Formats: sequence, structure tokens, C-alpha cells
Amino acid sequence: MNAPARPTHPGAAAATPPTVMMRDGWHCLHLYYRIRSDVQGANPNPQRSTLGTLTRSVQGLLFDKSRSTDAKSGAAEAVQEFCQLLDPQRPGAPTRLCTSVVMGHKADLAVLAMDENPLVLDSLKHAIRDSRLGSLFELVYSYVSITEISEYVPTLEQYGDRLKAEGNDPASPTYAAKLKMYEDREVIMRKQRLFPDFPDWPVLCFYPMNKARHPHANWYTLPYSQRMEMMTEHGKSGMKFGGRVMQVITASTGLDDWEWGVTLWGKEPAFIKEIVYTMRFDEASANYGEFGPFYLSYIMTPDAALRQLKVLAD
Repeated sequence: MNAPARPTHPGAAAATPPTVMMRDGWHCLHLYYRIRSDVQGANPNPQRSTLGTLTRSVQGLLFDKSRSTDAKSGAAEAVQEFCQLLDPQRPGAPTRLCTSVVMGHKADLAVLAMDENPLVLDSLKHAIRDSRLGSLFELVYSYVSITEISEYVPTLEQYGDRLKAEGNDPASPTYAAKLKMYEDREVIMRKQRLFPDFPDWPVLCFYPMNKARHPHANWYTLPYSQRMEMMTEHGKSGMKFGGRVMQVITASTGLDDWEWGVTLWGKEPAFIKEIVYTMRFDEASANYGEFGPFYLSYIMTPDAALRQLKVLAD
């Protein structure tokens, strides 16, 4: 069996200044919060709140007629501050930012952010914590990763070899047309993988994953050609869901506890189930895929999310 091929990287000769910035792509941060049911009574940090008392919901302050005008105004300002922090259009916001409401017990509110500067993402995390509503939310899960171009995305030369292997004559107009189509499409695919646009779809799913390293199923001891073949099959399965599901695979080896993060947007919830189930039958997944917890959420504006979570009254 051929020795497994290692991915190639730029040599040390191409020295560049040290930086935390991404040179080709974005940093990615998933944050998952739970509403704290134990926050009743006095706020432990009065400097972080003008609410005086911080209960599970601020709606009492906003809508209780017995409350003072100052208290209601402070509550409204706290809500406005929180929504402004999560507004993707605000000055200084991460390049990509969205909020969603999480189903199930694992979390209540999810924040997904991407930017070339990881400190912009870190600042968002601290700003949420230090906001006047920050004590309502406990950070229960996070995931750190970066966008990348997979080593299994064929180069133009590799795609041409694949066409020849499928019986296409390199001298034929059909071969040239297919090669040109792939060349044009590869530019778009590369941009979407490194600098993804978030679709205007309501369903969001995130989960981390590894490739197995077991004695009888070790992805990293397989030759590159075999891994490439399996990932090609895997990719074809995913492409069948074009227009229904969009995915962004971010890399996290050495950055977090898993090797990749998978973020899926769906036009409908059932499409998320269908793509994950379908792709489980691919050899790359069936024999070598290991999966972490799944977080399903529904994308909303910050204001709508607070209302759905009953932080604000409808």
C-alpha cells in the first residue's frame, strides 16, 4: 500500500511577519448560551446593570405598571444594548454575524460569527458577558475554527485527470468545455469556502467531527488516492442537496477539541435530517466519521430571539 500523502504547505523560505490575522480566510466562533434560572434578586455586579434587580426576564420591568419610569427605561436600554451588540450591521461588528434560538436542553441562544481578526470575535464574547443583560446568559459551549479549502477539492489538473478516467477524450470539445466549467466554478467555490455568505434560510445546525484513528479504521494511514476517492463520493452526496442545504466546513485541528466544525443552513428542518442521514452511508462517514454533539437552532433577529426566549414579552 502506498504511504499516506501529507498535505503540502508553504515553506519557511516564504517568511512573513507574525500575525493573528487570517491571510486567506476567516476565523470562526460558535457561542452557545443558556438562560440562567438562578439569577433572581440582586445583580452580583451592579456596575454591569442599571436594572437594579435582574430576574430571568426583563419583561416585568418593561411591562409592570408598578415599576418606576427609570427602572423601565433602564430595562429598555439594556435590551437595546444587547440587540445592538448582535446586530450584524453595526459599526465594528464581525464580518459575518447571526443569532439563533436553540432547540432542546443544551442551550437557548446561539451566536455565530466570522472575521479575519480573532480578537474581533473575542471582543464580541466579552461584550456579551459585560452587557447589562449579560448576567442572564451562561456560556455553555463554544467552538473555535477557521475557514479552509479542503485538500480534497480537486485542482484543475486533478479534475482533468478525473474526466479522462471517466472516458472523456482530452482532445474533444466536450472535455474542454467541462474543464472550463469547472475552472469557473472553482473560483466561486473557493470564495464561498473561505469567505462564506450566510444564506437567508431559517434553519441552522452545527456539529464537530473527527476522522477515525482506530487500529482497523485509521483515516490517516490511508493513501491520499483512497481518501480522495471517498471524499469525492461524499461530496457528490452533498451536492444533491444544492438549493436545500448549504454547508461550511471549518478546520479546527489544533484549535479546538475536534478536527472540523460542520455548519449547515437549511431551507426546512427536514432537509438537515435528510442530508446528514444520506451522507452517513458514504464510506468516508460510515467507516471513518466520528461526530460530536448536534446543535439545531432557528435563525432570528436578536429582538425576535429575546421574545422567543421570553426575555421580552410579545
